[in-house]
Amino acid sequence: MIAALLGACAQDGPPPIPPLPEEALNAVVVEPGVSQEQLARAVDDLFTAEGVGETRALIVMYEGEIVAERYAEGVDPETPQVGWSMSKSVTALIIGSLVADGRLRLDDPAPVSSWQRTGDPRSEITLRQLLQMRSGLRHEEAAAPLYTSPEVRMMYLEGRGDMAAWAEAPILEDEPGSTFRYSTATSMILADIATDILAPDGDADDRQQAMADYVAARIAVPIGVPSLVGEYDASGTLLGGSNFWATPRDWARLGEFMRTGGVAGGVQVVPRRWIDFMRTSSPASNDYGAQVWLNRTTEADRNVLFAEQGPDTAFAMVGRLGQYVIVSPDQRLTVVRMGMTQDEERPALVDELADIFALYPVR
Repeated sequence: MIAALLGACAQDGPPPIPPLPEEALNAVVVEPGVSQEQLARAVDDLFTAEGVGETRALIVMYEGEIVAERYAEGVDPETPQVGWSMSKSVTALIIGSLVADGRLRLDDPAPVSSWQRTGDPRSEITLRQLLQMRSGLRHEEAAAPLYTSPEVRMMYLEGRGDMAAWAEAPILEDEPGSTFRYSTATSMILADIATDILAPDGDADDRQQAMADYVAARIAVPIGVPSLVGEYDASGTLLGGSNFWATPRDWARLGEFMRTGGVAGGVQVVPRRWIDFMRTSSPASNDYGAQVWLNRTTEADRNVLFAEQGPDTAFAMVGRLGQYVIVSPDQRLTVVRMGMTQDEERPALVDELADIFALYPVR
């Protein structure tokens, strides 16, 4: 009788944790800065948990080194992945380089020719306001049904031949600077401004070549992300809000570049003050900087990262269908996740990503 009771008691409580598959443990280095098994389980959950979509690539970098790396079948370290809206952060780095060159000024009116007619209130929109998604333009993102959504119409329907012209056409809905309104169209305007600076009188081919050369010379080569390549529309304008491609490791290097304040290989490639500006809250939204999301609370009904967990110094490039480069300078941590996740699965995915950050202390 006693043995039976003891057996029954032994079955109470949570079930034992199953052993990790060899693949999961092998994806993590022996000394990743925290428990190898705990990190391996957190990484494994991103590939096996229900309701998070399909993870195709996962990289964890700690103190500048890859400590965990895993890929789905058919994907490897050399497979380029589209960043979708993570591309916005790359466009901000391009703009920062042009500002550093003295070819653009943050608080000057944005040099968009169609806004310069006498009496056009859009002529008051500044470059800073565009970068912080507070232009005041009548832009909308992710409307339903999807085929009516402005970014879809711009990229695939009536705006596709000259996306920047389509993005620049709307009237003001709010006073410039007053209201946060996230939109891919705004980043397309920024890409057009940059392209006009680089090829002011060029045709479509000239514009595309000038921008491709600038991205290579000022971003890809000095940072060490050779796979970084953008797409262009028929007018030769970079799709700066949506269509940069890079390998998962190069997306991770971009995150590390921003974590270290714009330094790569001991060289200050983009001014530190520009990276600091990108990571500073917009006056119109606490959880958004300049083309990057911030791990901070907001009054809006929005939770892009994991602000309640912190740290509030973490920031992220975030793209459609669950593309993430999340950077936490205070934890010396960069995490890249590429894959396919629908909107309703995003909260569960973010929770799994947050579990990785919860393993590492803030220093």
